[in-house]
Amino acid sequence: MSFMEVVEILNDKLWNYILVYLLLFTGLYYSIRLRFPQIRQLKRINQHVFGNVFKRGEKAGEDGMSSFQALATAIAAQVGTGNLAGVATAIASGGPGAVFWMWISAFLGMGTIFSEAVLAQKYATRVDGEVTGGPAYYLRKGVNSKFLAAFFAVSIIIALGFVGNMVQSNSIAVALNSAFNVPNWVGGVFVAICAALIFVGGMGRIASFTELIVPFMAVLYIGGSLVIVVLNYTQILPALKTIFVSAFTAQAVVGGAIGVTVKEAMKYGISRGLFSNEAGMGSTPHAHAVAKVDHPAEQGLVAIFGVIFDTIIICTITALINIMTGAHETGLTGIEMTQTAFNIGLGNFGTKFIAVSLFFFAFSTIIGWYYFGESNIKYLFGKKGINIYRIIVLAFIVLGSVLKVDAVWDIADLFNGIMVLPNIVGLLILSPQAIAMLRDYENNFLRNRE
Repeated sequence: MSFMEVVEILNDKLWNYILVYLLLFTGLYYSIRLRFPQIRQLKRINQHVFGNVFKRGEKAGEDGMSSFQALATAIAAQVGTGNLAGVATAIASGGPGAVFWMWISAFLGMGTIFSEAVLAQKYATRVDGEVTGGPAYYLRKGVNSKFLAAFFAVSIIIALGFVGNMVQSNSIAVALNSAFNVPNWVGGVFVAICAALIFVGGMGRIASFTELIVPFMAVLYIGGSLVIVVLNYTQILPALKTIFVSAFTAQAVVGGAIGVTVKEAMKYGISRGLFSNEAGMGSTPHAHAVAKVDHPAEQGLVAIFGVIFDTIIICTITALINIMTGAHETGLTGIEMTQTAFNIGLGNFGTKFIAVSLFFFAFSTIIGWYYFGESNIKYLFGKKGINIYRIIVLAFIVLGSVLKVDAVWDIADLFNGIMVLPNIVGLLILSPQAIAMLRDYENNFLRNRE
């Protein structure tokens, strides 16, 4: 049995039989114990997020980032190729009904990501004078497990910093090549140079970049997508009906007699939803840990918006366009399905629009994932390990642009799955602390302010 066959078997067991149920259970558990803050505190979520948009003048530094900068850094990592290719893959494999189950996974994931953010806030620390945090820190200081903390740190450095960023650079290179005939290696070198200019500026430059790029790419993608939605407005209700009906009924698939079952719609929708918004995976807490807020629960509520934006808004828009244009019935999957949908909706401009959108989505993910890896380099080696880490990441970015990355995707999936396990253990063990923090916020902090 080859190495890649072992990787595929492990991925199948991890993602189809362990992680999906573990992440769903954690999300449901936290949502119930927290009394569904994604509903009860929706008004405050909006106040914290959109109120902080207009406070962007604050500079990030050794004391951390502003709340909005931390959210932007988290969203930069969350919104990536999965929002374009992953959604289409879920629809191709699980039918339109997969979108409904993607929403369910996002709703429950909001409880998980709240807890990740508040625990990261509580256990944030200083390494060589600079504030940092994340699961490795609450596993070490909260759970008191050096092993789980180190296991998580090594896993995320490999999964996101190295292998994951190789995949993202490949996606950019392929998109630039198909839309503008740019050689893959040129695209890879260009991405590496742009990334290096941001990396060397440390936390301050990363925060400044993400707070500018995230609103820009959101307006770009949502604006272009709404053009298609408006031009095909008569298909909005039929598309939504298809999603809801298909979520609970078996469907035929394009070009074959074998149907898609409700179980498959659930499986692909839930797994792709969780993979896209990263709730429970332990990635986004690195950004939320360094946010400068008056109470940890404030950043927990802000973190919930990251899931809303990633899955409820961006993934839904992608799904609707694929269904409204009929691209989901072409037999295509992944980014090819989404490209076809935008070509139908925007004509020849659609390919270039997706290439540009994919560039910003994937490049912002590279910056976010680099930062998450750097936080764990600090945990393992202190700031002295950062320069070597940067060089390795840049080398992987260039290498990823010229490789066939099917096998790399599988390896990235495996390490993504591995890093979830210690994080979920930490979240469940420390759940009383996260729950107590929300109660303190609602019963004491808010009342004292009033």
